[in-house]
Amino acid sequence: MKLILVRHGETDWNHEKKIQGVSDIGLNERGIDQAKRLALSLRDEKIEAIVTSPLKRAYDTALAISRFHNAEIRVEDDLHELNTGDLEGLTFSEVLARYPSFIKEWRTDRSSPILPNGESLVELQNRVWAVIRRIINDTKNTVIVSHHFALAAILCRIQNLDISQVTRLRVGVASKTVVNIENGNAVVSSFNQTDHLKDI
Repeated sequence: MKLILVRHGETDWNHEKKIQGVSDIGLNERGIDQAKRLALSLRDEKIEAIVTSPLKRAYDTALAISRFHNAEIRVEDDLHELNTGDLEGLTFSEVLARYPSFIKEWRTDRSSPILPNGESLVELQNRVWAVIRRIINDTKNTVIVSHHFALAAILCRIQNLDISQVTRLRVGVASKTVVNIENGNAVVSSFNQTDHLKDI
């Protein structure tokens, strides 16, 4: 079976480099165009299921993909992005200024610190991986539409990387990553593909 991990298209907060987390920000015009181009790049894939985060930016990306496939969209609440709590809507420079002690802790150990009034990367990985296990048990070729940290956490588990390595995996907006699963073994055959976006 094949898993195609997709990150949603661009939002205004992506463009402004603001932390989105669980804030329900929709796609901007560029993001809508990216989702359409991503969908076209997946048009000839054998897709049997589409599973998405409930957040609008992910759902609308899934909707664009579904137009080329006879597969219903299933929403999984646990595929939402890392809950960044009080950091939502802030830029990185604002986080540095307002939460220096947290940033110091985060730079030392990314796996266990809980974001202020949010969640930890371990908690994120546990909830998203529970969804992935159910999808794998269905043995259907599946597109999974989610978010940067959520997808990076999934890829860490697939590649047997510690969750503290999550920030080394850069998952671009409207990108696709293909994971092939055979006899219980998962192999990343392509990572962060964005060729379909090259002329925008």
